[in-house]
Amino acid sequence: MWAGVEFEHVVYFNGVRRARDVLHVYIEGDGTPYLNRWTIAADPTPRRPLMLQLMALDPQPAVYVGRPCYFGGAGQQPCTPLDWTTGRFSERVVDSMARIIERAVSDGGHRYVEIFGHSGGGALAVLLARRLPQVTAVVTLAGNLDTDAWCELHHYSRLDRSMNPVAEGILPPALRQRHYVGEHDTVTPPQLVDAAARSLGASGAHTLSGVTHSKGWEDYWPSLLAGQ
Repeated sequence: MWAGVEFEHVVYFNGVRRARDVLHVYIEGDGTPYLNRWTIAADPTPRRPLMLQLMALDPQPAVYVGRPCYFGGAGQQPCTPLDWTTGRFSERVVDSMARIIERAVSDGGHRYVEIFGHSGGGALAVLLARRLPQVTAVVTLAGNLDTDAWCELHHYSRLDRSMNPVAEGILPPALRQRHYVGEHDTVTPPQLVDAAARSLGASGAHTLSGVTHSKGWEDYWPSLLAGQ
C-alpha cells in the first residue's frame, strides 16, 4: 500500500526493469459500486480487474494504480461510499492518485507518463492527464468521458460530487490522446464515447470489432500498445 494525499492505494508493478524514460500507468474501471440500482456495495473492488490483465501484456515498465477504497480499503478511514458512488471522480480522489503516480515516476527515474484507463478509469485518466505535466499521452478504453451524458443515457442520478472530464474543455494539443470503444458496448456506447472524444479535441473514438464493454480487449492490446 502506498499513501496518497488522503487515501491508501494498492500499487502493482509489472516487473519490467528495463530502463526507459516513459512509465505506463494503468487505471481500473469502477468495479462494483452498486449491487443493484438501489443498493450501494460495501466493497467496490472489480471482480475481474481488466487493466491488471492488460498490464501483464505490456513489455514496457508499467504500474497499476489502485483507486482509493478499492481492494479491501472500503472500510478504512477516510473512505465513505461517496468515494465509489457520486464522488468517484472527485478532486480528492484525483489528487490522491496523482500523488501516487508522481512517486512512481520519481522512484523509477522516469521522465514521462502514458496513462491508460478503462471505463471510469478513462475518466480518471483524462482528469489526471490535465494535472500531471509528465503525462504525454492518454489512452481510454470504453471511457466514461462525459459523465452527465452517461447518467442521462442510463437514467442514473448525476455524479454530483465528481468532476466531468469533458466539462474542463479540450485537452492540450501537445497531449496525445486516443479513445477506443467496443462495437458491442452497451455501457459506454460508441456514439457516446465518440462525441465525448471530440469534445476533448480528439478526432473521435476508434471502434473495435467484436469488443464489448469489458471483453475482447486482450486480443487488441498488444497492437494498441505498439501504436503508441
